Amino acid sequence: MIIEALLISQPYSGEYSERIYDKESVWNSQNWTFIKFTNDDYSEWCGQFRGMPRKVAISKQNKTVLVLTSDYLFQLDLKTANLIDIEDQPQYKNLTVAPNGDFILADYYNFDKITTTIKEKESIESPIQMDMIEFKKWDDEKLKFTCNEFLNWPRHLTMTYNIQTNKIEIKNG
Repeated sequence: MIIEALLISQPYSGEYSERIYDKESVWNSQNWTFIKFTNDDYSEWCGQFRGMPRKVAISKQNKTVLVLTSDYLFQLDLKTANLIDIEDQPQYKNLTVAPNGDFILADYYNFDKITTTIKEKESIESPIQMDMIEFKKWDDEKLKFTCNEFLNWPRHLTMTYNIQTNKIEIKNG
């Protein structure tokens, strides 16, 4: 079972046992993301994923790993590391896992929540139109993030998303 995942640069040949995650497509980039996984027996191995690196997150509660690259969003089983699902050309720029195990994704403008599978996403409404969303940190049940108000770019805001209420609130601005 995977207990840790870390984005790394391309390892030396033979440094780790390797597993390649890819999907044949004419739209594939020539870039690759490398993630060092640590299993519960502390063995290490490397996953190679198509696309430029963005984020990786583990949800122990949902027994899932999400890997976000420029080309794909990969969903892996936490116990077997097998590919469960894959989404082509994701627009997401940010990925985090909530304390309750739900994944939170954001593109430049919107939030989505994933509880079980990447095929079933729930959109999260915001009190304003957002642009340039950047996740900062979790403080208990609240995700702190920054953004600009869409079409009012000088208005840079600090906001929070509460996983319990499923609401986004403006903290300053």
